Amino acid sequence: MSTERVDRPISSRAEELGSRLRARGWSLATAESCTGGGLSDAITDVAGSSDYFLGGVVSYSNSVKESMLGVDPAVLAAQGAVSELVAAQMAEGVRRTIGADVGVGITGVAGPGGGTAEKPVGLVFIGVAAPTGTKVRRYQWGGDRVANKRHSVAAALEMLLSL
Repeated sequence: MSTERVDRPISSRAEELGSRLRARGWSLATAESCTGGGLSDAITDVAGSSDYFLGGVVSYSNSVKESMLGVDPAVLAAQGAVSELVAAQMAEGVRRTIGADVGVGITGVAGPGGGTAEKPVGLVFIGVAAPTGTKVRRYQWGGDRVANKRHSVAAALEMLLSL
């Protein structure tokens, strides 16, 4: 199971991210699947987030991943929506589509259903596309649906803070 700095509230991570993006003059866009807009919600809970947050796409269906984010249908067919490459393509696609300096893509199996032996409940891939390149991390959470979504939001914020 992956661990993040769970002792730190999501709100303080989002505030710090805003300060860092503002200091760099960078803008941010999100592409979320299993978190259902939770990352965008956390970011926009910070007053003044319109200075750096341009928008996001909740791409729950594969058709939205393809049409709005440019995720390759062949990759979706071969690897499924919950994969490292799809997270990377979501991050790169939202960055390009919205015109942001940084894009983040989150895809996974929140649960309680939908898991398989190969892709169990709690499996999440988070991609961050920035001027310095694209990075993806794999996480395996062990909570229920709500906990898995919150852990994913916290992990995405930590990844963004590591830029």
